[in-house]
Amino acid sequence: MKQKFYDTAVKQERAVLVGVITQYETAEQSKEYLEELQFLVDTAGAETIKIFTQKLQKPDRSTFVGAGRLEDIRAFVTEEEIDIVVFDDELTPSQLRNIENVLGVKILDRNNLILDIFAGRAQTAQAKSQVELAQLQYLLPRLTRLWTHLERQKGGIGMRGPGESQIETDRRLILEKISLLKERLKLIDRQNETQRKNRVSMVRVALVGYTNVGKSTTMNMISKSDVFAENKLFATLDTTVRKVVIENVPFLLSDTVGFIRKLPHDLIECFKSTLDEVREADILIHVVDVSHPNFEDQIRTVNETLKDLGVIDKPTITLFNKIDAYQPIKNHADEEVEPLTLDDFKHSWMAKNNSPAIFISATQRENIDEFRKLLYDMVVEIHSDRYPYDHLLY
Repeated sequence: MKQKFYDTAVKQERAVLVGVITQYETAEQSKEYLEELQFLVDTAGAETIKIFTQKLQKPDRSTFVGAGRLEDIRAFVTEEEIDIVVFDDELTPSQLRNIENVLGVKILDRNNLILDIFAGRAQTAQAKSQVELAQLQYLLPRLTRLWTHLERQKGGIGMRGPGESQIETDRRLILEKISLLKERLKLIDRQNETQRKNRVSMVRVALVGYTNVGKSTTMNMISKSDVFAENKLFATLDTTVRKVVIENVPFLLSDTVGFIRKLPHDLIECFKSTLDEVREADILIHVVDVSHPNFEDQIRTVNETLKDLGVIDKPTITLFNKIDAYQPIKNHADEEVEPLTLDDFKHSWMAKNNSPAIFISATQRENIDEFRKLLYDMVVEIHSDRYPYDHLLY
C-alpha cells in the first residue's frame, strides 16, 4: 500500500487591497496609505497580490467602491483564488455584509486588520485584555453578519427566528465579557499606578513615535537591555520600563506602543492606560524615521496624538533616526531644484522647529554620544530642581 504524505505547513493567505482616492487626498497620499496597508498585511502574515483603487468623492455607502469596480475585484478574486480582501478604511456593518455577498471571501477593514495584529503581538495580561476588549467592541455592532446563515430558518407569525434569538444571546454574552474586561483593566491600572508611585522620585523619560521608527532599538542602545525589535509594525505593544544610568545620574526609560494613522478609536481608548507612562514622563524622546519618504506626516500624526493625551508641551528631544538610510528628498513642486540633502535638512525650518533635534543611527551607533550628552543634561536639570542638595553629584 502506497504511503500518503500530507503537507501540514500553514499556507500563506493571498490578499487583495482596496482603497478609495477621495476629493481630500492626492494620488501620492493614497499610494502611501496603501503601501502602509500592505505593510500591515505583511506584518499579519499574508501576501499582497494586487491593489485596487477608485477615485470617488467619498466611499460608496453601500459597497465602499462602485458596483463596476466591485465586479472587477470579484472577477480577480475568483480567477486568482484570493483568500482575503482588505479595505483601507473602516467598513460599516452593512458595507461589510454587502461586500461579502458579492465577493464570497473573507473581508477585513483596516481596523479589523490592526486588531488582529495587536492580538498576535500582545504578551502581558494587560495588553491581552486591552486587545480583547477592543475586538469585542468592534464585533458588537457586526453580530448580524455572523448569523446570516440562519436567515432561511425564520419562524412563523408571532415567533422570532432562531437567528435573531442567537444574536441576542451573543450580544448579552459579549456585553458581559466587555464589563468583565473593563473591571480587570481597572484592577491592573490600580496596580500599575501603585508601581509608578513607588518610582515617582526618579526622573522618567518616555520614547514615543510612529510605529516602526526604531524606538525599541533606541531603547536597547541607551539602556543596553534586550527589548524585542524587528522591522514589523507594532513589534512592541507592552510598555517596557528600564532603569538607566548615564555617568552618575539614574533615570527610568520607557518604550511605548507606536502610533499610526487611522488607529482604531476603540484601540486608542483601550490603550490609554498603557500611555499613562507618556502622560507621567518628565521628558519625551520623539523618535522619527528620517529615511521614510513621508516622515513629516508621521510627525504630525504623533504630535496630534500627544496633543490628545495632553502632553504636547512636555520637554521633548526630537530624535531623527536611521540617518544611514536617508535618501535626498526631491522637491515635487520644482523638479529642477536640487534634492534636499541630510545636511540641508539639519539646517531646515523643520529641524529647528523640532529642537532640540539630534540626528542618529541607532543600529550603526552614529552620533550616540551627542544624544546621550543632551539627554544627560536634561535629566540633570530636572533632577537638580527636584533634589537641590544633590547638586554636588554633578
